[in-house]
Amino acid sequence: MTAIDPAALPADPTAPAPLALPEQGWLEWVSARGDGGLDRARALVDELRAHPPAATLDVLARWDAVQTAMADAGSVGSLFSEVHPDAAVRERAETVVQRVQRLETDLGLDPDLYAVFAALDPEGLGDDASRLLERTLRDFRRSGVDRDESTRDRLRELNERAIVLSQEFSKNMREDVRSIRVRPEQLAGMPQDWVDAHPMGDDGLVTVTTDYPDVVPFRTFAHDAEARRELVTQFLTIAWPANDTVLQQLLAVRREIATLLGYASWADYDAEVKMIGTGEAIGDFVDRITDLSTDSAQRDKQVLLDRLRRDRPEATDIDGADATYFAELVRKEQLAVDAQRVRTYFDFERVRQGLLDVTGRLFGLEWHRVTDAPSWHHDVATYDVHADGERIGRIHLDLHPRDGKYKHAAQFDLVPGLAGRQLAEGVLVCNFNRGLLEHDEVVTLFHEFGHLVHHVLAGRGRWVRFSGVATEWDFVEAPSQMLEEWAWDEAVLATFARNADGETIPPELVRAMRAADDFGKGYDARTQMFYAALSYDLHVNPTDDVTARLRELMARYSVFPYVEGTHMHCHFGHLDGYSSAYYTYMWSLVIAKDMFSAFDADDLFAPEVAARYRDRVLAPGGRRDAADLVHDFLGRDYTFDAYAAWLAR
Repeated sequence: MTAIDPAALPADPTAPAPLALPEQGWLEWVSARGDGGLDRARALVDELRAHPPAATLDVLARWDAVQTAMADAGSVGSLFSEVHPDAAVRERAETVVQRVQRLETDLGLDPDLYAVFAALDPEGLGDDASRLLERTLRDFRRSGVDRDESTRDRLRELNERAIVLSQEFSKNMREDVRSIRVRPEQLAGMPQDWVDAHPMGDDGLVTVTTDYPDVVPFRTFAHDAEARRELVTQFLTIAWPANDTVLQQLLAVRREIATLLGYASWADYDAEVKMIGTGEAIGDFVDRITDLSTDSAQRDKQVLLDRLRRDRPEATDIDGADATYFAELVRKEQLAVDAQRVRTYFDFERVRQGLLDVTGRLFGLEWHRVTDAPSWHHDVATYDVHADGERIGRIHLDLHPRDGKYKHAAQFDLVPGLAGRQLAEGVLVCNFNRGLLEHDEVVTLFHEFGHLVHHVLAGRGRWVRFSGVATEWDFVEAPSQMLEEWAWDEAVLATFARNADGETIPPELVRAMRAADDFGKGYDARTQMFYAALSYDLHVNPTDDVTARLRELMARYSVFPYVEGTHMHCHFGHLDGYSSAYYTYMWSLVIAKDMFSAFDADDLFAPEVAARYRDRVLAPGGRRDAADLVHDFLGRDYTFDAYAAWLAR
């Protein structure tokens, strides 16, 4: 990252400014931002419905203003319902989300508004405007605007119910932090810095929570099998039993919506607007990946089981309470990679700076720290994003855990970028500790930052509908998955991975890490296909007992058996946001591996290919179909070849 002071840069008086966040008074600010956007949207819709312009392009411009106002309100609601430290602000933000989605439903079911767009002449529109009109008409149809009045009323009721259930599902996960209490000797195997950060209580016991900075290292390093199993069981029962009921209700709502709209299942309805096209194709894809990965999965699982039997000769199988721990032992003992040694090279502050340096060099960007920017918590680090001397966006990094905060890792929009009108702003939300990171966490940080870069680079277009990460939903992970490759390259890691003595991570260690990472990729793929099958099946085949169905699907797709007494579906947040489309992660990985094949493995910063990727895949946002973006970058259609070769390696 360059050391230029942003205040010293010449200001463009015509350029949009960042969103002015408050120093205090957050409750009022969230209310004003949310309600103001909705009021503006309603007024614009009323005018558009009553007095539509004669020119098609003018109608689309009015509609773009409506969608921008709603996106501005919705982004603030979605973000601050998950990250603000004040529960009252989170709850107020949740009501903003409800109101935005309620208005979206109302507009989609408004036959008079639909008539305005149905009457438009598409002749003479440019490619982007023509695409916007086509997508808008498709949205109306998928909302049910052409159904009778009673059906529209029922759809409106169901959509409002889905909003409430979705928020309840997320809230139950966010607020249900579980823990176990262990004796100090049960911390054997844990890194010393982790032990130092977990002092004994007055009763002589140590608390270990289900938050990621605790559960990930504990299930990886803790020698005590009983304690590991207890914590994993608690982790896999977060939000049980509350979310079992909520999920069943949400699934029922989705089934009824799909039926009323004329689809065989929710999966068919949802897949229609994705690259995959149909629900049936999801099942076919899951089975294809399962077949491709089975030999590798069974081979590496047997290695784990053999290692387990050295400690427990009577063992006949290995499950999720032991698999992570014994995979780490295999990597250490047989593949010469000690994760505790590896983590000494990944100090959080160095990793964060290294990430900025790497992505800045790759994409031709500069990240300027803004030290006086107001934020919702003192942990948040804010940066202005510059390209070719121009500020093109602002990012906020909220990377450490706290009570009431979103528990996973994700990128959230704060402002959708629009050329000359709004500066793209995004927020990276993670839960890393402040000391040393596991390399897996470094990979996660690179992955999620990929979404942030996509949001900013694609935030300089004309239409908000195509701003940011606006491609088909089963492509959005591909750019982020591809950026993970830079977190594995020895030359890249050498730029920031140093231990406390200032020693750079050795190249031979990085090569060993990569070889060790290949171990288990087959059974990881099978695990992912279990998640994808669960996501798909629950939306196609109703069941009265989700846990029982989960066990059946796990036996079919995962190579690891069910952990007794657990209910992971209650903590499977993607059943909310991704619904039937968890397959997206593997679908995107297939494409990511193919796109990465275009880069020179000996020089991941080669400027020509990096610029082509930035300009042809990331910068367009949703202006073209994802398959066309990839074709434009690769010069051909994507294939399974690179993924299959990687899996077989």
